[in-house]
Amino acid sequence: MDRSSEIREFLRTRRARISPEQAGLAPHSGARRVPGLRREEVAQLAGVSVDYYIRLERGRTQGVSETVLEAVARALHLDETERAHLFDLAQPTAARARRRRPIAPQRVHPVLYRTLDSLSVPAVVQGRRTDVLAANKLAYALYTDFEARPHRERNFARYVFLDEAARTLYADWDRVAGDCLAMLRLYAGRHPDDPQLTELIGELSLHSDTFRRLWADHDVIAHTTGTKRLHHPLVGDLTLDYLVLAVEGDPEQTLTIYTPEPASPSAEALSLLASWTGTSATGPHAREETTDSAG
Repeated sequence: MDRSSEIREFLRTRRARISPEQAGLAPHSGARRVPGLRREEVAQLAGVSVDYYIRLERGRTQGVSETVLEAVARALHLDETERAHLFDLAQPTAARARRRRPIAPQRVHPVLYRTLDSLSVPAVVQGRRTDVLAANKLAYALYTDFEARPHRERNFARYVFLDEAARTLYADWDRVAGDCLAMLRLYAGRHPDDPQLTELIGELSLHSDTFRRLWADHDVIAHTTGTKRLHHPLVGDLTLDYLVLAVEGDPEQTLTIYTPEPASPSAEALSLLASWTGTSATGPHAREETTDSAG
């Protein structure tokens, strides 16, 4: 991806969503030619010259300091995830050497496989580019059998945007699609030169109008907890809370665990799904030690 274009569009879309009043500026009399804040207003709020901010928004970030990026983040009311994304795109001097390290293949630790097998609720290990690295049988029964798919298709973004079954499974598919893309955009800020990422974005852009439209919004998100509402073809409606846990030793690998409210219809439906599909807390599943090819 072109980093200059990425930072330009990210900053443009962020300032377009904030009115002068929201930013604490005096109301402007007369018509405004642009939605949200002007570049001059962002520069004023950040305490930098207009020319400096314009250069930054054009992607000319060489020598930009963390202090300036912090000021711009405050001026644009960026949340923590958006702030981190801005820093990834701008690459302040102190972080550049760290960003240039080659991307190593991801491996799922044997202990993590055993953890998956021990859980009586759906659980998924997700890696870069929303790749599905591993899951227990109940997770495959809930979503789709990623393990039966070719390596490059073991990816949540591909599933959400290109598999028609996902549209019927998710009760709020539009929100899920937006969140999935926003997670992918966040990763793209960290690894813009990842060739598997480039391939994935190209494929999704080619085959999904929704993906192309949402990709232009430049939204980013980092999931930690939330709720999924599903309509499963075997057991009907389920509402599952999820918790995303970081995996020790790999900051770009997470374990997501889905749990129903105790003694709820969703708990009963999940138990029924487990019995119908022959899954259990101790049932083994096939596994592969290395997977970094689903991009």
